[in-house]
Amino acid sequence: MVMLIIKLCLLAMAPLCTAAANAQTQGIGFGYRGRNGPKQWGRLNPHYTECSVGKLQSPIDIQRTQTFYNSTLEPLHRDYYTTNATLVNHVCNVAMIFAEGAGDVVINNKNYTLLQMHWHTPSEHHLHGVQYAAELHMVHQAKDGSFAVVASLFKISSEEPFLSQVYFEMKDKLVKLKEERLKGNRTAQVEVGKINTRHIERKTRKYFRYFGSLTTPPCSENVSWTILGKVRSMSKEQVELLRSPLDISYKKNARPCQPLNGRRVEMFHERATKKKTGNKKKKPN
Repeated sequence: MVMLIIKLCLLAMAPLCTAAANAQTQGIGFGYRGRNGPKQWGRLNPHYTECSVGKLQSPIDIQRTQTFYNSTLEPLHRDYYTTNATLVNHVCNVAMIFAEGAGDVVINNKNYTLLQMHWHTPSEHHLHGVQYAAELHMVHQAKDGSFAVVASLFKISSEEPFLSQVYFEMKDKLVKLKEERLKGNRTAQVEVGKINTRHIERKTRKYFRYFGSLTTPPCSENVSWTILGKVRSMSKEQVELLRSPLDISYKKNARPCQPLNGRRVEMFHERATKKKTGNKKKKPN
């Protein structure tokens, strides 16, 4: 089973897979409370020291007073396609691993390929001091090994149509993962088949960007974070369904917010950008 996990991680090249594989192969796990909780991560393994000593750690609380509008930021450009996917229980979270050709995102003229998406409940990032019910991470990787994560925050409300189709396609698979966990298989995987990730690709009028780290060990500081400004909605049933395959100690899998340490959090806002562009086009009387 351990070798199966390692093989899957290498194929996916996803950071959360790597962290889970390290914990399995070295016999050193990490958790979200107690002796293996976030405050202790840096002591659990020599490879995890950045979790304690790093100065560019994630997640963060995005505060209005620490956010700067950047007129040079461009609209978020994402191209996702229908592709085969596998739902995997990583013990610390549930992830959907995509086959090749799932799509990409362009950030600062750099191309990042979509690898996987996974969930945290409650949210890891806070927005203006508020922690939400869930957070979706779309994990992308560039050819140089750096990562770009596009994060969406969710509040409890009626489910949104754009998310409903994705959940419809994976609901039975999540139930199967839960059944496997109850049988003692904590690292089960279920083939989803083809999934249309275009349901997640939507026009973004506002987002926040900063440079940070992975939110799980080894907490590597090579991640460009994009936090979407619009808080989406999901039902309480959907949140519980996402948690259901996980052991009780991982059902709440959000790392606490980390110090900003002088980092600049930049904001893109379509309305402000259009207004500024419009002013530039005006001719003097």
